[in-house]
Amino acid sequence: MDRSVARRVVVVGLVLGLFAESLFNGPALGINVPVGVAALLVGAWLVRRRGTAPDPVDAWLPIAAAACAVFVALSGDRFLAVVDAVAALTFAGASVVAAAGIPVTRRSAAVVAMLAAWATASVLAGAAGAIQAARPRELVRRRVPDRARVVVRGLALGIPVALLFAVLFASADPIFRRAMDDLLGFRIDLGDAPGRLLFALAGAWLAAGVLSIAADGIPAMAGASLGAAAGSPAVVRAPARRLGTPEAVIVLVLVDLVSAAFVALQVAYLFGGLDTLAAAGMTYSDYARRGFFELVAAACLAGGLIVALDIATGARTRAFLAAGLVLVGLTVVVLASAWLRLELYQLAYGWTELRFYVAAAILTLAIALGFGALMMTLDRMRWLAHGLAAIGLVALLGVNAMAPGAFVAERNVERLLHPELVPADGWAGLDTRYLAALGDDAIPVLVEAVAQLPEPYRADVLAQLRARQAELTTDPAWTSPAAWNLARERAKESLATLP
Repeated sequence: MDRSVARRVVVVGLVLGLFAESLFNGPALGINVPVGVAALLVGAWLVRRRGTAPDPVDAWLPIAAAACAVFVALSGDRFLAVVDAVAALTFAGASVVAAAGIPVTRRSAAVVAMLAAWATASVLAGAAGAIQAARPRELVRRRVPDRARVVVRGLALGIPVALLFAVLFASADPIFRRAMDDLLGFRIDLGDAPGRLLFALAGAWLAAGVLSIAADGIPAMAGASLGAAAGSPAVVRAPARRLGTPEAVIVLVLVDLVSAAFVALQVAYLFGGLDTLAAAGMTYSDYARRGFFELVAAACLAGGLIVALDIATGARTRAFLAAGLVLVGLTVVVLASAWLRLELYQLAYGWTELRFYVAAAILTLAIALGFGALMMTLDRMRWLAHGLAAIGLVALLGVNAMAPGAFVAERNVERLLHPELVPADGWAGLDTRYLAALGDDAIPVLVEAVAQLPEPYRADVLAQLRARQAELTTDPAWTSPAAWNLARERAKESLATLP
């Protein structure tokens, strides 16, 4: 890395670290996430390698990063906020790699994984490489004795570190602080300054690592043809195939047989309504309301098995393709079974966010399986990872747009106000503590419904809402401008109308 570029990386990294401390050290996740992601992308663009241009196909990466980050400032769901933030950082990292002139989207899944590993290592290495490259040349070296040079260098490095440790120890231990007061004659009591300083330095270190990628690329990959998803050869070779096609077909056929047996039982008992009490010792409702988590896991496993066998085998024969497509079809029926079981369970006991996410996962898996079947038929499995990434991104944005907290609150309040919606063996009550934990998206729904709720639900919900109102108006984590969030602002407006 050129010295001037390295110095620019260090300076911009330090600025980003200080900026990150003001944005994230204390405030909750909100508008600070899109602002922070935008600052990181702008910083990477300012220090990017000269003479290289990003691949136009990678233009969607910063857009995806921005979309995921913006939803953190729009949604009131805390779990989704974390997922959105992680997705935004992932796409932002890919955007930084692309800004260095290294194509990302065109690469195969294996190469993208390798790029991700190298990029992660570069980020963790932080500013080390940039600091090394930014060091000034030794001036008039012969005039300075070696011993003196060693002492000066040691003091220059050691004094700031020693002071930092002194500040930390003094903040952590009152006895040490008193000893330092007696020794130095002044008080070392900086409040939260040490923690803020460490946060800023950590942010600067990681930011410099990200910027180093944009400024210097990934040297370990330099000169290598990284392999495109479109089929160009790669210097970094995929693992040798260790499984023959006949063995893979046998594996698929065995799994097909097990899945077919399961599907046959579903057709007979779950869909067909045969007597489950005689067959399993449980009523139909009990039989139907269980196992949807396991079935979703089985569907994921089936999809993973097909991909793994496709990677591990050599020639893809018609038998392999047929067995794979049969497994995809059977897995779709398994997902249908999981969906029906989830629906029956939800009708009996109401919605939760977990059940909402399971429903979203079932729909996403069904679409992913259809896409996988298409890629198998067209012999384009090298594009599978790219398609799954796009499907996952669309699913995540769709879940954000639906606001799970508000959806769950509306459905459960509706069940309480309209008991006819609940089956005879279902539960028509309202878990007020759970509703209060749904996040700020649910607050306007609860405020609007509180006047219609019967006692004691009304009093419980009202108490929970007032507690949240106190948090939103007094807790610095929520009142900070950096934590601004649209759902939170709407919640404040709704809470202000409470009787």
